Amino acid sequence: MKKLIAIVAVALPLAFSAQAQFIVFDPTSNIQQILDEAENLAEYAIMIDDEVNQIETLGDQLSEFKNYESLFGSPSSVSLSVVSPLDSDLTATEPGQNLEILVGNANGNIALTYNDGGIYATVGASFQTPGGQTIQRPADQYEKYSAVINSASNYVAVADNAAQRRATIKDEIAQTTEDLQNATTDAQVQKLHAVLTSLNGDLASTDDELNQAADSAVIQDIQNRNDQQKQAVALTEQQNAEFEESVSNYNVKFQLLDTPTAFPTQ
Repeated sequence: MKKLIAIVAVALPLAFSAQAQFIVFDPTSNIQQILDEAENLAEYAIMIDDEVNQIETLGDQLSEFKNYESLFGSPSSVSLSVVSPLDSDLTATEPGQNLEILVGNANGNIALTYNDGGIYATVGASFQTPGGQTIQRPADQYEKYSAVINSASNYVAVADNAAQRRATIKDEIAQTTEDLQNATTDAQVQKLHAVLTSLNGDLASTDDELNQAADSAVIQDIQNRNDQQKQAVALTEQQNAEFEESVSNYNVKFQLLDTPTAFPTQ
């Protein structure tokens, strides 16, 4: 009996444990889970569709950008051969000298020996009198003429330089104009227009340099003419004063008689 009770006592917990392992099926809960999962799948499908639309939009934008780039071009990829020489010409030191430097370099000895390759007669640093005496000319009095010579030589140098540069710039303008006609993108057109404007400005600057050199020569010549007139006025005043002084001294030395001269009768 005791043995039977022990077996029952052991078997009952096992029976209850085995019964707890059975799965209870709830149709309502299962349907709700299926509906929730379907809703999640629908939302996921909508999200995927939105992403696909975004990708297609980005693809269209990329195609439009490539089309724009093919029509207008990329400015960074446009390289113009004329830019480097143009930049070198614009940043180069101007060939002409200003009037202050030209006057500062004036040397009377140059004026005395200058003949411009035989065009003019050489004055010479000295001359001989009819009696055979050699007279040295004062070089400092000829510095103003040297200043004019320097200004004229400066103008010739600037004119030669301007002529060479103008020929080069005109060739570059012609080449740029041809490149502009053959341009295939807007980026090329814009850059070529900028270069063409700069070339025209550079061409005009050569005229300004030439005019400046000519103005220096004209101004120095005006100053020399002004000095010549000034010296003539000063010399006239000096001669008048010396003449008046001579007349006064003559009157003191040689006084005129204001009474009749008496001659002896015997």
